[in-house]
Amino acid sequence: MKDRYSIIVGAIFVAIVVVALIHGVPGGGDTLGLDRQPARWPLPEFAVPDAAGGLEGDANVAQDDCAVGDLPCPADDRRRPACEIATAGAIRVCDFFDRPLVISFWFSKGGGCVDQQDVVDRVRSRYRGRVSFLSLDVRDDRDTVRELIRRRGWRMPVGYDRDGAVAGLYHVGGCPTFAYAYPGGTLEGASIGELSAAQLAERVDRLLSATHRAEAGVG
Repeated sequence: MKDRYSIIVGAIFVAIVVVALIHGVPGGGDTLGLDRQPARWPLPEFAVPDAAGGLEGDANVAQDDCAVGDLPCPADDRRRPACEIATAGAIRVCDFFDRPLVISFWFSKGGGCVDQQDVVDRVRSRYRGRVSFLSLDVRDDRDTVRELIRRRGWRMPVGYDRDGAVAGLYHVGGCPTFAYAYPGGTLEGASIGELSAAQLAERVDRLLSATHRAEAGVG
């Protein structure tokens, strides 16, 4: 990817993310705290390569709302916000904000996170047209991820967070971590740890119910 698409992450920030991802316990409790973010927390914007495609590079996590001080903003005119890029082969999280959204963060080292993505892909098919699903691999070898997608036949979109920048913004430490979001891209809730198909479907149903209540102005 070109310079405007990639982002340089500070050494301290990267070190924190790397330590969290290496020592995150699959199926364990929170590490960096996505599940501690308040309801209606605005999801940070990002764009990542489609893991199955040919686009290379790190995530773009430049935000278009510079009033949010703890998120990176474009340093100059050369750095476009993530949701404004038109790079072929990129997945932009904002493109999923038209309906409720489930994001599954995972990595293949340890635990059952790869098998969990099989579950996510199966559950996704039940909610086609009603809920969007995005699987996001963090820091694995790209060819390994491509092979997993091919061999397991995943149909869901799978993004590739090569440098862990997106995982850092979303406070991800354990694997798998799920973010559940309202239409428009605000957090409804989060969970950390493996879920059965029935458990994930129940959680998605809760997201749909919460969305319907919010749209009706109830609760």
